Amino acid sequence: MSLRLLHPPSLGAPRLVEGPAPGGAGASGGAGASGGAGASGGAGASGPRSSDSQDDLADLYAHALPSPGRAARVRANLVTTLDGAAAGADGSSRSISGATDLRVLVLLRSLADVVLVGAGTARSEGYGPLRVRASLAARRAALGQAPAPALAVVTRSGRLPGNLLAAASGDRRGAAPRVLAVTCAAAGDPALDRLRSGLGDDAVVVAGDEHVDLVEAVDELAHRGLHRVLCEGGPALLRDVVAAGLLDELCLTTSPLLVAGDGPRALVGEALVERLELASLLLADDGGGTLLGRWTVRR
Repeated sequence: MSLRLLHPPSLGAPRLVEGPAPGGAGASGGAGASGGAGASGGAGASGPRSSDSQDDLADLYAHALPSPGRAARVRANLVTTLDGAAAGADGSSRSISGATDLRVLVLLRSLADVVLVGAGTARSEGYGPLRVRASLAARRAALGQAPAPALAVVTRSGRLPGNLLAAASGDRRGAAPRVLAVTCAAAGDPALDRLRSGLGDDAVVVAGDEHVDLVEAVDELAHRGLHRVLCEGGPALLRDVVAAGLLDELCLTTSPLLVAGDGPRALVGEALVERLELASLLLADDGGGTLLGRWTVRR
């Protein structure tokens, strides 16, 4: 997969960057790694080539620790079409995503301490245990991170997809990465007891009374050593993360598709305004011109 860095000039743009090889998918979940589709030749051949393209891309997307006064650095990742849809006709992001987006998603997950996702999205996208490809494991170890990111599922009702509870059971035997539930008191004692029985007491975060208090939840994740948070939505959760002032950066893939329909936008819910600025922009040599932008919140 060839990528051309278009911005910023301070990082040598324009120049070529190559992403990780498609083999050895780095993370399973709603948008698991895709195989096969490689980069087409030719485009951008005049630019310099990194001596270690995988590290080059990982450096570009490095997930920093939180700035002073903040418990965590929260990064969101999502894909949209040219007409702003966050899902295709099948109701999931898989039908609007491609090999370029999926490979970067694998990388972003490998750089995070925890992936934060809503329970509805975890169900519709088929989330499963997260893992990291061997080629990125050394980077995590050098940063003092766990072998793989945790998966934190936000659920007001206290209900998790059954496959995640099963995966968590395996995790407690040391066979799979951890799964955490982020919920609130309104879930009720029976639901909380089931979660604690299935996940373990320390894997259940109760934040808020009637609704999940995301600020408190992220603080609790940070107290568990999970300071690099990757939020993958869905659209309602992402809107609430922004409204709570938690978002630090957004990684947005723009897929060269038009889908129309009445599917969700990237954010849904009560209107808000948040100003961001472009930190980096990549153009994929994938035959369509997929764009991968990284935006930081202006504070």
